[in-house]
Amino acid sequence: MGSSSSRPYSAAFLRKKKLPFSYIFTDNSMWAIGAVEPPLPLPLLTPFSPNCRFKTAVSGAESGTASELGDVLVVASIAKTLSKPGGIYSLDKDGDSVPLSEDIVIRILRRGSLDSSKKLDFFRWCSLRQNYKHSLGAYCHMFKVVCFLSHHHENDILELIASMKRDGVKLDSSTLKLILDGFIRNGKYDTALEVLDYVERDLISSSSWGPDIYSPVLVALVRKNQTSIALSVFLKLLDSSLSSPTGKNIVIPDAIACNELLVGLRKAEMKDEFEQVFGKLRQTKLYPLDRWGYNICIHALGCWGDLSTALSLFKEMKEKSGRFDPDLCTYNSLIHVLCFLGKVKDALIVWEELKVSSGHEPDAFTYRLLIHGCCKSYRINDAMKIFSEMQYNGIRAETVVYNSLLDGLMKSRKLTEACNLFEKMVEDDGVRASCCTYNILIDGLYKNGRPEAAYTMFLDLKRKGNTFVDGVTYSIVILHLCRDDQIGEALKLVKEMEGRGFVVDLVTITSLLTAICRQGQWDWTERLMKYVREGHLVPSILKWKSVMEGSMRSPQSRKRDFTPMFPSISDVSTILNLSKSDEAKEGAKQFDYESDEWSSSPYMDMLANEFTSHSRRRSPQSFSMSRGVRVVNKGENSFDIDMVNTYLSIFLAKGKLSLACKLFEIFTNMGVNPVSYTYNSIMSSFIKKGYFKEAWGVLHAMGDTVSPTDIATYNVIIQGLGKMGRADLANGVVEKLYEEGGYLDIVMYNTLINALGKAGRIDEAVKLFEQMKSSGINPDVFTYNILIEVHSKGGRLKEAYKFLKMMLDAGCAPNHVTDTTLDFLGKEIERRQYQKASIMRSNADDPS
Repeated sequence: MGSSSSRPYSAAFLRKKKLPFSYIFTDNSMWAIGAVEPPLPLPLLTPFSPNCRFKTAVSGAESGTASELGDVLVVASIAKTLSKPGGIYSLDKDGDSVPLSEDIVIRILRRGSLDSSKKLDFFRWCSLRQNYKHSLGAYCHMFKVVCFLSHHHENDILELIASMKRDGVKLDSSTLKLILDGFIRNGKYDTALEVLDYVERDLISSSSWGPDIYSPVLVALVRKNQTSIALSVFLKLLDSSLSSPTGKNIVIPDAIACNELLVGLRKAEMKDEFEQVFGKLRQTKLYPLDRWGYNICIHALGCWGDLSTALSLFKEMKEKSGRFDPDLCTYNSLIHVLCFLGKVKDALIVWEELKVSSGHEPDAFTYRLLIHGCCKSYRINDAMKIFSEMQYNGIRAETVVYNSLLDGLMKSRKLTEACNLFEKMVEDDGVRASCCTYNILIDGLYKNGRPEAAYTMFLDLKRKGNTFVDGVTYSIVILHLCRDDQIGEALKLVKEMEGRGFVVDLVTITSLLTAICRQGQWDWTERLMKYVREGHLVPSILKWKSVMEGSMRSPQSRKRDFTPMFPSISDVSTILNLSKSDEAKEGAKQFDYESDEWSSSPYMDMLANEFTSHSRRRSPQSFSMSRGVRVVNKGENSFDIDMVNTYLSIFLAKGKLSLACKLFEIFTNMGVNPVSYTYNSIMSSFIKKGYFKEAWGVLHAMGDTVSPTDIATYNVIIQGLGKMGRADLANGVVEKLYEEGGYLDIVMYNTLINALGKAGRIDEAVKLFEQMKSSGINPDVFTYNILIEVHSKGGRLKEAYKFLKMMLDAGCAPNHVTDTTLDFLGKEIERRQYQKASIMRSNADDPS
């Protein structure tokens, strides 16, 4: 190697001579390109040609010490041939001269310069060679190539698995996991489970599965919506692991599989099963809980009302620190839970901590959660401030955010502000309005006393096509037409609704049914068959109505005669636990918490310690942010109670309280579970009839069977207290409502103002009116009518006239009740003037 004659020619020389680059020639030897210095020279080869390249490589490889170099030359030659068009056919011509071994095949499969399809063709070509069978290592490399393709080759993988069976090769656990992960990554869950079944039957025994093989199985089952099967598999694995006396062979799926299972249980609303899995995993030290798992559990348990456990998990994350430190998703989950449970004030404080000391910045999802929570709880001023900050920080608001704001403004009777916001949304910000946006606007216009504008908007949107209206739009308009007793027009819309391809749901049909029965036209029920032709809903309703009427006519059991349906309770404060509320308030004052001044979330720490204390542990959710509805509309699961609620409202509207109670008793004895709307309807009717003790008995029964209550329940309670002359308890009820995470909507404000005003507490009523305006809710015609009436009857005529002027200045249109109140006010003014004139005349006639 020292002499110049023994040095290889340079690459430039070879380019000039146009010699092939597979070899570099010296006087008596040949080197492979890239070789530093071969141990022994190879015989000088004849010029490189397709016919002789493999034979010469083999002859060179036959020398013992040069076998490695021979393999390199064979791999390079095969790779070069495959890279050319039609390379596999060229390879097939010299098939008998190509030496195949496991090492050569694996080297070809590892070549980064070769396309994956070329590797797969070569692998198939090798499978057809006589006296050669692929090893497990070759199959593993081929699976790695195919499984990581951007477009998953399902058929190729199944072909490789069948080839393994023909070659008698047993599949190992790690390769099986690779295959299953590849299918799951591409959404082929059914195929993953089919492969698992085939492999378990023919290629591998389930007893030889490694612990990691169960993870993709669980993921595939959950994503295929086979959550129950995944849960069964998971619990069997966990039970066998927990019962292992030695602690060996413990099989627990990894964090990804556990998290997928928990998410699947949450989506399926399987609360008991979720808590079962959560509890069992907490029992083992090998629980693979990561930050994502903590966030899932905080969100799920919190939304199910278990705030104490959610906060304790947050506290645990902070104590572990490091990779478990709460991230932005953790804070968003907590804010969502607090808003969902009505603790919007706490959520706003946590939001401030998030911005100041957590090291994270709020994102679009954070602002969206807070705006939605504030609008749901009628904190519209706070919602608008958060929206302004969101835009100031350069975060673009999506349609969902605008929908929440529009809904909040409409419910707060801020019609002008809602219209301005919609104009800004579409024209200034360029956000596309959805069907939901238009539905909010139409419903809001109806509820704000603009039915003509709402119906005109509906007609304009219809002309533009189904992109702007949907079944919910029609259902809203039909509902309001039915309330105005325009049944003929409503039925026409039902026919048009079906013609456009929209499904006429139970909400729409029951709205029509209620309006028809309210007018006493019971025979019109069958007419629905002519308008709702598709589906089985109307026949089911008619069949249910027939069964209901038969049950009402049939004689009932006399075992419970003279036994009250609901207990008779005199003191409502015992049911509401107002005394316990005061004790809880005192306990809150005595709660001593030593805060950490260096903590990034001192308020969250305080909440965690407060809610995880013994006195408040596992407290159930007692208030729902969502008002109960007549029709739950959950298919067959809620059909019976939906129909019970519908006919209850029909009977109660007709004043047939005994029939309504009989209907309630029959179906509760049949196992139909009442909901909050059911109890609220009966309780409201008892109060209107003056049956206060029975009404409080309904409230007591509601607390035993239905949890949580809603704002309508508290509204009925205040109505009852007002009629009983116990307005002194109203403040205690409101404080309890706030304590449970409740809020005051416009109906609740009107009810309170009415109760306080008629009880002679006019100053308190006016103070509540000011609070209502400061919270961002505009008074409506009912609010002004109540204030004008109570001031007129209380002899405060100037104040009554002031509220009348305030009403007109606000653009609030009077109604017939306003006219009646104004007549009374006019008579009172005339009476006062007459009294004043009489006094002056008597004073003038008095000689003294």
